[in-house]
Amino acid sequence: MSQQQLDAFQAIADPSRRQILHLLSKDSMSINALAENFDMSRPAVSKHIKVLYVAGFIAIEDIGRERYCTLKQDGFNKLQEWIDFFDKFWSTKLKKLEELLNNKPKKN
Repeated sequence: MSQQQLDAFQAIADPSRRQILHLLSKDSMSINALAENFDMSRPAVSKHIKVLYVAGFIAIEDIGRERYCTLKQDGFNKLQEWIDFFDKFWSTKLKKLEELLNNKPKKN
């Protein structure tokens, strides 16, 4: 799965992947420890982790025989950039509306 096939919103679309991100917000965790939180096979959890990794939400580090996942900012930055664009869009629209309403001639 290449990064061109997967964007940040696709990565967080699945509730299990969002739960993985929440779990990792507390501390880094091994893939096995993450898998214990789900009612699915370890390979299924690994597939979700790979999606998050490819989309830039997590980093994976080998420590001994375990693979540890930690949050990474790249994927979150992509989400924030998209949200910021629309925040600016709506702020501009509302500002224009405010100016229009403030400059509207008042009826007697």
